[in-house]
Amino acid sequence: MGLLLLRLLLFTPTLAASLSLPPQEDVASIMTKMETAYGRVDEYQMETEVREYRDGRIVETKRFRYTFKKPNHIRLDFEAPYPGMILVYPDEDGKAVVKPGGWAGFLRFHLAPDSSLVKASAGQRIDQTDMGLLIQNISHSVSDQRRGEVRLAEEDGRVVIEVLAEDHFLAGISTLYRFYIDEKLWLPVEVQEFTPDGIVKRDVLFRGLKTSIGITDGFFRIGRGNGKDEQSGG
Repeated sequence: MGLLLLRLLLFTPTLAASLSLPPQEDVASIMTKMETAYGRVDEYQMETEVREYRDGRIVETKRFRYTFKKPNHIRLDFEAPYPGMILVYPDEDGKAVVKPGGWAGFLRFHLAPDSSLVKASAGQRIDQTDMGLLIQNISHSVSDQRRGEVRLAEEDGRVVIEVLAEDHFLAGISTLYRFYIDEKLWLPVEVQEFTPDGIVKRDVLFRGLKTSIGITDGFFRIGRGNGKDEQSGG
């Protein structure tokens, strides 16, 4: 099958049945490789783009640099739609700290992780954004939370897993997921979400993943408007 035809099939609402690789061992092997790969990672940084859709049309695009250090340190440096804004989680009280960009950069807002201001429309909280949790959710999607057939394919050095499953963040909702896994890194590089009938809801892309870059704990602390934020990191 030609690469062009494969690409066309991958961007239809469901993968063609002819691309399925039915043995369940294949899915188990992929999950083991991802879990092993992530187990070797202590910290990582990547450029992230999140496209939100309504009725199949893009309504918002967010771009930010995402930095994570085990066990749970998170930092987002926004490019759009809030250039210069920084979000760090957690502070000493377990809250998310938001430092606006531009002239308001001296301000600090401390918000609960489930605040609507730091939660995606898909119901995902800031403390539910790390790759380790994503891998766990993929595992659930192809096993106990599966609502349909698991389909596998390959595209440009990536394994593609498609499955209808319980939504990762919205109880009682079914979502058609398409997970793209880099075959060299064995880590996720894109997640597409559709309604059960194939209407796109969200597309999350990870680019330029870097690991073992010597990120300090200070990189995940931003001061309370004293001008002494620590900026050391990848």
